[in-house]
Amino acid sequence: MKIRQATCSCTQLNAVTEGEPVRVSICHCRECQRRTGNVFGVQARFPRERVKVAGRFNRHARTGDSGERILFHFCPHCGSTVYYWAENAPETIGIPVGAFADRDFPPPTFSVYEERMHPWVLLPEGIEHMD
Repeated sequence: MKIRQATCSCTQLNAVTEGEPVRVSICHCRECQRRTGNVFGVQARFPRERVKVAGRFNRHARTGDSGERILFHFCPHCGSTVYYWAENAPETIGIPVGAFADRDFPPPTFSVYEERMHPWVLLPEGIEHMD
């Protein structure tokens, strides 16, 4: 089974995953844009039982564009978000793909909130779209 490690910038907080993600997606919502400081967020979801977290974290709760409450866990030293979960889907943990720093990570297959997508962003061929 494939083992991957996601870490914050200072490596104090980490999440180790087993197996492949159940979904890798791109989110263009404004909250993901603000959270990442980029024009979209890319995240992988894993079953909760296949993720082991170590290190100290702070937590920030926000309500997403979908209306669901999401709990983000980030390093208190460097501020990097390492994982999160939505209260209405506690069986999965989302991890920003960039936290893995793995250029061989599986590509996204799903794109959401495209009505907020910057017009110059190009998406991978064959990706599933949802506005």
